[in-house]
Amino acid sequence: MMLPQSSWLLVASLLAALPANADGLYTKKSPVLQLNQKTYGSLIANSNYTSIVEFYAPWCGHCKNLKPAYEKAAQNLNGLAKVAAVNCDDDEIKPFCGQMGVQGFPTLKIVTPSKKPGKPRVEDYQGARTAKAIVDAVVDRIPNHVKRATDKDLDKWLGQNEERPKAILFTEKGTTTPLIRALAIDFLGAIDVAQVRDKESASVERFGVSEFPTLVVVSGNEEPKVYEGELKKQPITDFLKQFASPNPDATGEAASPAAKPKKSKPSKPAKAAPKVPVVPDDEDKSTAAEETPQAKAAHVPIVPPIPTLATPESLESACLSSKSTTCVLALLPATSEPDSALPSAATDALSSLAEIAHKHAQRGMHLFPIYGVPEINSASQKLRTALGLEGDDVAEIIAVNARRGWYRRYGQTGDFGLAAVEGWIDAIRLGEGAKEKLPEGIIAEPKAEKPEEEEPEHDEL
Repeated sequence: MMLPQSSWLLVASLLAALPANADGLYTKKSPVLQLNQKTYGSLIANSNYTSIVEFYAPWCGHCKNLKPAYEKAAQNLNGLAKVAAVNCDDDEIKPFCGQMGVQGFPTLKIVTPSKKPGKPRVEDYQGARTAKAIVDAVVDRIPNHVKRATDKDLDKWLGQNEERPKAILFTEKGTTTPLIRALAIDFLGAIDVAQVRDKESASVERFGVSEFPTLVVVSGNEEPKVYEGELKKQPITDFLKQFASPNPDATGEAASPAAKPKKSKPSKPAKAAPKVPVVPDDEDKSTAAEETPQAKAAHVPIVPPIPTLATPESLESACLSSKSTTCVLALLPATSEPDSALPSAATDALSSLAEIAHKHAQRGMHLFPIYGVPEINSASQKLRTALGLEGDDVAEIIAVNARRGWYRRYGQTGDFGLAAVEGWIDAIRLGEGAKEKLPEGIIAEPKAEKPEEEEPEHDEL
């Protein structure tokens, strides 16, 4: 039976009113892992990997603007960390977004594994909304399960957990790269991983290493085997699979999206439900969205930590370009054991600097930027060497003005208490105290503009 024309018009109008994007912003082919409240626990909270999770709504304009950069970050972090998203416009997921303290869209949270399984550290990402900035922030938080072995303690390490194969990376680098840290996570509990510097001559000679980097695997009573393939993650993973299976949680390939969530309302804010305000890109976090009935207030630390410069590129851009003005840098020390806590002197330095920065911000007083520079940033060692600072096992605070070509070192060795550090900061603000000339090669030469921002390469040893 033919329907009257008025009925066809009614059907057509109803079809037109259906949501055009019930699945959210990210498709099944996207490198971004799609989550709901159930899969967050199994794939993120209980994971050995660092993750970044975007909480969004499909109708949010700033979420749509973030999508290309977020997917690019997911591609660059593939195999190193997890990049995921949660559609908070789904009625079944809204309570979960509230439990996570989401008050505006998009909200990005970095989830880092802790020593307590299932209880990761969760922090709001407050950096720039670019692929490079997101990648840098996540890479900085990749756990380090790589043992830094020396001639003195290599035998002791080899004797531990004798049933497990041991992978040893011989390298000229003093830092552990994101790739070797990711491999250690992939095979955590199955293959122990260590890194040995080229200067450890006895160990280098013992395993017949003549070029760097070289990866050697020791398994049982068998002869050590040398990896001779391409220094990329997937072929190295395939090589290590000869000795043990990676964890089920390993992300050697792009993660599959979560099951498609049910959508009961159009992909725009319903009249009956209060809309979660959008946080603009340039809006200060203190003016973020108002709290909604579904959202619990997010925990905001009384004194936020100082930002971190985890890569040579970020350090150069912030403080070591020819146009950079005064910066204060906390050069953090290396730790002998993987994923171990910083020495108390380093944590005191970070705490004092954070307190000083927060105090000036609260009072509306201008203060030059203050950053932490972790030991994994290879430029940190270069800077220490050029300035004649102590070894990489000691915390240092320096002030640098690349445009004027001077630096000043914090002189109270070992005393990083608030009063002492604040006095030093005040002296710099007032132009007091002697300054030293920056050595040549520290200040980056101006680079020709490139048509498109290049991403740092993390898939290398």
